[in-house]
Amino acid sequence: MIRPVELSDAKAIADIYNEYVINSVATFETEPVSENEMRKRVSEISSHFPYLVYEQGGMVAGYCYAHAWKEKSAYKYTLETTVYLSPQFQGKGIGKQLMEKLIDECRKGGYRVLIACITVDNEASNSMHLKLGFKQVSLFEKVGVKFGRQLDVADYELLLIP
Repeated sequence: MIRPVELSDAKAIADIYNEYVINSVATFETEPVSENEMRKRVSEISSHFPYLVYEQGGMVAGYCYAHAWKEKSAYKYTLETTVYLSPQFQGKGIGKQLMEKLIDECRKGGYRVLIACITVDNEASNSMHLKLGFKQVSLFEKVGVKFGRQLDVADYELLLIP
């Protein structure tokens, strides 16, 4: 079931996210996020933008949201997207379902462009975004360093209106 986020989801979201912080280069954050910090982030983002969770069997299996891409007012119709899944729910199409719903919510909200910033090594996310109609529009080389590795990042863009 895909539903809007609730503040009570903060612990589950922090647990999912921290798995990526500690064990992957999908996020460039390097320190785990507390439940209280995640609750603050969820509250701030969800008060302005779509924020969804995928719940299965009473557990949060994954989440996604959109947030401001840039602060200047001319960018107000462009959002950046984020999606994370609990490791045991990867490869089941949940991320794609979440993103399809998020795209729909953003389109209904009058937004025009979505941007996804993805570590080049994250093949699953790169592939999913391409299947959803995103196009790679940039490549930034060696912009992040995590686990002693220099990491490249690509931006993917989805135009919501012609």
